[in-house]
Amino acid sequence: MFRPLIFFIGLRYTRAKRRTRFISFITFTSVLGIALGVTALITVLSVMNGFEAELRERILGMTSHASISGLDGQLRNWRSLESALQQDPRILGWAPYIEGQAMLNSDRRVSGVMLRGIMTDYEPRVSEVANRIVEGRLEALQPGEFGIILGSELADYLGVITGDKITVITPQLTATPAGILPRLKRFTVVGVFQVGMYEYDRNLALIQLEDAARLFRFDDAVSGLRLKLEDVFYAQRVARDLGPKLDGPYQIADWTQSHSNFFKAIQTEKRVMFIILLLIVAVAAFNIVSTLVMVVTDKRADIAILRTQGMTPRDVMGIFIVLGTIIGTFGTLLGGVGGVLLAWNVETIVPVIERLFGIQFLSADVYYISELPSKLLWSDVYRITGMAFLLSALATIYPAWQASRIKPAEELRYE
Repeated sequence: MFRPLIFFIGLRYTRAKRRTRFISFITFTSVLGIALGVTALITVLSVMNGFEAELRERILGMTSHASISGLDGQLRNWRSLESALQQDPRILGWAPYIEGQAMLNSDRRVSGVMLRGIMTDYEPRVSEVANRIVEGRLEALQPGEFGIILGSELADYLGVITGDKITVITPQLTATPAGILPRLKRFTVVGVFQVGMYEYDRNLALIQLEDAARLFRFDDAVSGLRLKLEDVFYAQRVARDLGPKLDGPYQIADWTQSHSNFFKAIQTEKRVMFIILLLIVAVAAFNIVSTLVMVVTDKRADIAILRTQGMTPRDVMGIFIVLGTIIGTFGTLLGGVGGVLLAWNVETIVPVIERLFGIQFLSADVYYISELPSKLLWSDVYRITGMAFLLSALATIYPAWQASRIKPAEELRYE
């Protein structure tokens, strides 16, 4: 039942008299501590969500959302699967590929790479590599011309630029009069791409699909089909539904299997960061305990008078619960608004701070993501503000209980 008197008195106690300005200051610091903790927690989690989204976009821009491959590593008659794929509206595109490990040898250095054969007219349907090329063009990969496009880190390591020749060495063996030798083929560098992920910029090279088939002796087969989906978060469901629709023994995998450890690590880091920053909110929330204890000490005579006028211990307890809840609610709302505004504008505020102090938090020479991304999730805001309010409410219980135990006769004995 709502008791206006209890709420009114609790609200009245938030305003200090001239002789209790110190209590008012302690109340202000409690509100400020909760607000800063909530703001920091919302902002940090939004930045971590931004980094996760940016990394996911870059990874899934180069890898497949799902893939179909043969059980023996080769997929034959892949064009016969196109009709089944077209019938699923969740699949936006597909592209054949041939993938294998190789060694690249320039005049200066040797490096192991993952060599991927692609079709230039199909590849843009499933990846962003055409938009990530910084030198040359994807269409420069023509059948029979043995062109190759390297990742930027790989090209720098090998010391090659567009137009240079490199030797591709594959594990397949060739019988010659001199003995069994690995297969060698000279390729021309026709382009360089930069994704912003070391895994691809340093360890991936692209060639034309027919050249890859000839190099790896695939004949008319491919390694598989890479699929692009309408919603990457439904990749597992799409992969599971595709099985019965395809006529043949195929292996269907999705991106959550190939990159599960990476994204699980990010989720674990977010949980740990949430717990650490929540401790800041908890410390600020439990400052309410000291604030209420001081208020109870200051208002002992007032409490005794209220008791003599018929107020029950439960009502006295309710007064201080209201007082502490008001402090926690105000701090939580202030921190929630501040956190949302900061998360929405962090990409604008950080460059201003960098220019003002002449520093750079994420140097482009060191980090691939040189701007601080932010992605605000309202579910995080609700969870953080809910936890802050709950901690604030819990912090009021002990001081309120102590106030309810005050005995009027003892307090008014010398009044």
